[in-house]
Amino acid sequence: MRSNFIFSLLFALIFWGSSLVKAANCDSTSKGYTPFIDLGTATYQGFEGGLYPGGSNFRPSAHNSVGLNLGWGIRPLNNSGQPDSLGKIVLISIGMSNCSQEFSTFIPLAYADTSKNPDLLIINGAQGGQTAAIIQESTAFFWDTVDARLSHAGVTPVQVQIAWLKEANANPTAPFPTHAETLQAQLAQITRVAKNRYPNLKIIYLASRTYGGYASTTLNPEPYAYESGFSVKWLLEEQINGDPSLNYDSAQGQVFAPWLSWGPYLWADGLNPRSDSLIWLCSDFSASDGTHPSATGRIKVANLLLDFFKSDSTSLPWFKKNIYVSGDANRDRLITLSDVIFLVNYIFKGGLYPYPFQAGDPNCSGNITLSDLIYLVNYLFKSGPAPCN
Repeated sequence: MRSNFIFSLLFALIFWGSSLVKAANCDSTSKGYTPFIDLGTATYQGFEGGLYPGGSNFRPSAHNSVGLNLGWGIRPLNNSGQPDSLGKIVLISIGMSNCSQEFSTFIPLAYADTSKNPDLLIINGAQGGQTAAIIQESTAFFWDTVDARLSHAGVTPVQVQIAWLKEANANPTAPFPTHAETLQAQLAQITRVAKNRYPNLKIIYLASRTYGGYASTTLNPEPYAYESGFSVKWLLEEQINGDPSLNYDSAQGQVFAPWLSWGPYLWADGLNPRSDSLIWLCSDFSASDGTHPSATGRIKVANLLLDFFKSDSTSLPWFKKNIYVSGDANRDRLITLSDVIFLVNYIFKGGLYPYPFQAGDPNCSGNITLSDLIYLVNYLFKSGPAPCN
C-alpha cells in the first residue's frame, strides 16, 4: 500500500510536475478542429462527430428514459446505504489534477447556489497525478484516498450515488485512434471499479479535456486533448449498444457499471468560438504549462458544471431542492394508483418515505396522513381537486 502511494507520488512529480518548467504557448490560439457539438454527422479522420450516436448531441430516447428514472429515484441514504430522510445524497469527482482543481472550484460555487438540494453532499475525490492508466486498477491508492475523504466528510462508500469523471493520460505518443481507444478501455474499467467500490453508484457523468493548444509540454497537448473526446463518445456508444461489460440494469443480467452520460462538453478551439460561444483564453490556463487550469479556467469549468447539473433532466431531480410533483409519492413523474399504494405502504406498513416530503402531501397540510390518501383518490377517481402544488 505504501509503495503504491510512493509510486503515485513520484509519477505525479516526474510527469505532471515536469510541466512546470515551460511557459504556456499563448500564440497557439486555434488548431482548426471542430468541437463535437458542432461536428454533427461530419467526421474527424473518418469518425463521426456529435456527443452521441448518429452525430446527435442528445441522448438516445431509451437511454435518456433510463437516466430519468435513475435521477428521479435518487434519494438520501444513511451510512448503511438505506433510504433515510436524515441521510445524504453524495456526489463525488473521479479524475486527475485538472479534474480536482476544477471540481474544488465547483464545490463552493454549488453550495452558494440557493437552489441546491440541502441533502446533497459534494466531495472532491479527484487527485493530482492520478491518470486513467493508474486509477483503472482497483488496488490503486487513489481509491483509498477517496474513501478517506468520504470518511472525513462523515459518509460511507455506500452513500455515493453520482460521480463526475474526467480523466486523461500523461505524455501520450500513440497515433489516433489508438490512444483514444486505450483511454476508452481505461475509462470503461474505471466505471466498473467505481461501481464495485460504490455499489449504490447510479450515474457517472463524463467529461473530456478542455483546449490543449496552449500547452508547452508533452503532458497532454493537442490533438490528444481534442481526441480524448472520442474516448468518452465511444464508451457511451458501447453502453448504449448493450455491451454486457457495461450493463447497469439488473433485469438484463449482472450489473458491472453505472448508467453513463456526457456531462458538459468542455472542448472549444481556443479563441475560435463554438456554436454556444465558448472559447478558451490562454489566461484560462496556468502560465507555467498551458495545460492546468488557471483561476479563471477553473471558474469557467465550474460554471459549466453548475449549469449542467441545474438543467439536465437526469440531474435536476437530485441536484436542486424542491423538485417534485405533489401527489407523485413514488417519484415516477406521474400521478396514478401506484402513488396511492405507495402512500398506503408508507402510512400503514412502514414502507419507503416520499421524497421530498411534499410529494406525498397532496393536500399541503404539512403532514402525510389518511387525508392525503383520500385527497388523492378523489382526484384520480372522483374528479376532485388537483394536488395543491
